[in-house]
Parts: sequence; C-alpha cells; structure tokens
Amino acid sequence: MKLKSTRISTWHHGLKVGLITLALSLLLGFCSGHVVRTVPFFLAFLVLLAIIGLGILFDVMGVAVTVADEPSLHAMAAKRILGAREAVRLRRQAPAISNLCNDLVGDIAGTLSGAVGATIVFGLAKHYPIKEEWASLAIVALVSAVTVGGKAVGKHFSLWHANIITLKMGRVLWLVERICGREVLKKNGSGGKK
Repeated sequence: MKLKSTRISTWHHGLKVGLITLALSLLLGFCSGHVVRTVPFFLAFLVLLAIIGLGILFDVMGVAVTVADEPSLHAMAAKRILGAREAVRLRRQAPAISNLCNDLVGDIAGTLSGAVGATIVFGLAKHYPIKEEWASLAIVALVSAVTVGGKAVGKHFSLWHANIITLKMGRVLWLVERICGREVLKKNGSGGKK
C-alpha cells in the first residue's frame, strides 16, 4: 500500500511541477517576447543574455546547495551569522531546491532563450537583407555556447564556493521570510546529513 501511495505522490508532484512550469513559461515567454519585439536589437540581445544568465545563476545555486557542507553551515548558525540557519534548512532540502533551481528555472530559461533567439532572428530577417537560416544558425550557436560555457564555469565556481553561495541563498530566504512574516521553507531534518 505504501508503494502505491509513493507512486501517486510522485505523479502528483510531477504534475504540479509541470503545471507551474507551464504557467511560468507562458507568462515569462509572453513578457520577454513582447519586450524583444518592441525594443531595438541591441536591447533584445541584452534580454537574451539576461535570460541565459538567469539560467546559469540558478544552475550555480542548485549545485551549491547540493554539495554544501552542512556541519560548516551549522557552525555558522552557532555563531549567529545572518542566514546560516536558513542555509541549513536549504541544505537539508537540497533535492527539492536543486530540482527547483536546475530543472524548473534552468529549463524555463533554456526554453525562453530559444524562443527569444527565434524572435530576434525573425526581426533581423525582416529588417536586414540576411538569410533567415544563417541568422538562425548563428543565434542557436551563440545561445548554446554561452549557456553551456557559462554553466561549465558556474559549476566549478559553485563546487569551490558551495558554502558561501548557500549562505547567501539563506540570507535571501531570511529576507523573504521576514517580508512574508512566516517560514516559506519548512524545517525538514530527513533530507540531508544529520
């Protein structure tokens, strides 16, 4: 009976994440597409780079929270360093946080960068005498190179500075919880090292 309940819970979680991703993709895709179509090409490229940068940043955070050293975070919390207690909570829920950062935000950023790149290609082909295929090839290559190269550098950075990155994430969580007036991320002692 427990196995059946776990399977249902897994499907429920997957469906929920899929629906959230759909809603966020529609919203962000509409906003970024509108911005790209209404601004000069230079700014459209900046929007494209910002979306790629967001994906890289969240990839760095997802890796860092997974490999952060929980005893070191506990030591910081014992010294009452701002955000350290929240960083411990993030580390204990590393699989869920990593899923949010790497999969949800990362995949949305990847999809959006492709859509924004396509919008830029159509705009370039419409305004300049260039072949759409060549422009498309150049944009796809640029997006791929910046994304993969950025994530490669980001992963190394997050491995070297996992505790600092997780502490900064903890400070952001601390601030969000103060603004909301309640815990956003519940305590969970089963998700990480004891």
